[in-house]
Amino acid sequence: MNTQLDTSASEDLGDDFQKALDDGWLPIREVARQTGVNAVTLRAWERRYGLIVPHRTPKGHRLFSAEHVQRIQTILTWLNRGVAVSQVKQLLETPQAFSESVDNDWQASLQTLQQAIAELNERLLDDTINQAMALYPPRTLCEQLLMPLLVALEQRWQGQFGAQMERVFFCAWLRSKFGARLYHNNRQLRSAPFLLINQSDLPMEPHLWLTAWLISSADCPVEVFDWPLPVGELALAVGHLQPRGVLLYSSKAMNLAQLPRLLKGIGCPKIIAGPTVCIHHAELSVRTTETADLYLAEDPLSAHQVLLQRGLI
Repeated sequence: MNTQLDTSASEDLGDDFQKALDDGWLPIREVARQTGVNAVTLRAWERRYGLIVPHRTPKGHRLFSAEHVQRIQTILTWLNRGVAVSQVKQLLETPQAFSESVDNDWQASLQTLQQAIAELNERLLDDTINQAMALYPPRTLCEQLLMPLLVALEQRWQGQFGAQMERVFFCAWLRSKFGARLYHNNRQLRSAPFLLINQSDLPMEPHLWLTAWLISSADCPVEVFDWPLPVGELALAVGHLQPRGVLLYSSKAMNLAQLPRLLKGIGCPKIIAGPTVCIHHAELSVRTTETADLYLAEDPLSAHQVLLQRGLI
């Protein structure tokens, strides 16, 4: 992406801002694109922890250097090792002080979320997630908190009285939460969307919505169909939406005999994602060699990685 702003935008920000861009400084939106850390989180790291201190123009606009970008990548390395953002500054200054026992907030947040779900406490659930979203980039948040939460919930719900009540409450909240974020992001974007389809018979698949959120966070519009499409109608939807790609998610076994008919006429890249990839691993691996632009991903993180590697988002 070119770091130059639209002409009207650069005029609004002033000549000093445009000169800084010409000199190689990066605006916050370009840094967000390069690192995957959104502007809200970058500001929170600066304001609350002093992790990144960007250059400011006379009008107060934040500008970043290549060294700032490298520092952000180092911060992400620590976060992906499970270190809490509140502990990172110390480790940046004395990395040799790191040990596996360094305190982190993930376990405490995980317990708080499970408590909120058990009590059907939407406010506590929402506040905890909002705080985490402000401090951590989406991929780190999925890897360190949201996906472990789903694993913990599935384990707890096995045969537990009230499990269905908790599941319905949580899945409805999650769909509403991430659906609102997708809607907001979609309104800001004009490029071709990515189409995600729930291909299993379970409504409100949480991992489908995490995948959609990760894709949307890469400034890619997302359309989610939370219900399977009949054979033939997928091609119709693709004709209307003209998506950059299609992702079929299923946590169950799929009818692979119908797959060629389902994908017939779909010229854009296609991804099959979810536990169904493990269930049908051998056969689907063969299909990827026989079908153009067909990829596999076992979970939201690997789906996100495939899309990044293929330049689809």
